[in-house]
Amino acid sequence: MATRAEVLTELGIAPQWRLRERGSAGNALSQANPEHADAPGTAGDRLARIATLTWDRFAADVDACTACGLCKTRKRSVPGVGDVRAHWLLVGEAPGAEEDARGEPFVGQAGRLLDNMLAALGLARGNDVYIANLLKCRPPNNRTPEPLEVAACRPYLDRQIALIEPRLILALGKSAATTLLNVDATIASLRGRVHRYRGVPLVVTYHPAYLLRNLADKAKAWEDLLLARRTLAG
Repeated sequence: MATRAEVLTELGIAPQWRLRERGSAGNALSQANPEHADAPGTAGDRLARIATLTWDRFAADVDACTACGLCKTRKRSVPGVGDVRAHWLLVGEAPGAEEDARGEPFVGQAGRLLDNMLAALGLARGNDVYIANLLKCRPPNNRTPEPLEVAACRPYLDRQIALIEPRLILALGKSAATTLLNVDATIASLRGRVHRYRGVPLVVTYHPAYLLRNLADKAKAWEDLLLARRTLAG
């Protein structure tokens, strides 16, 4: 049976010590051969390629990705949407059925609630706000993302963060929060304080889909948004 390190390497997610060892040589190889190639034998260069993506190539690279099996079951990839120079970066879990059909994150009823939440702060989708998910493809039947799927897609989110350089990350829901913070914790224990992801302040709140089912927690979500706004203002 393959070890976890071997599986990650097959996905193109090399251990950090290997990335450091490869260093500039890996970057040079990626620049010399920028075409997307998630094929056997090129997995070691996948991280280097993603780390050099610019916005004009980002969506196409995501759409061509075959690092996990979700590319076979989804209709459309959902790279993200919004202001590429945004101060606010919102991160959810994964696309749902409507997002899969339209290729845009947070549409439908949950998306409308999110837009209303942003409007209450004087913000709008695409105006100083960028919205993305941990996964860029929908898991079948909206099941919980598998660890290797998250690991395979994580470099894309990290590249978006590097390109956007947000001043604040708002993690929407437990999956996004615990993955970004690398903790096993309840959302209740993570709310109400400011965390950091790669040096960027991060605030945790409920996923809009959860709020549609638990209306009483909308007041708590509003508290989280106010904390995020204060953090950004400070």
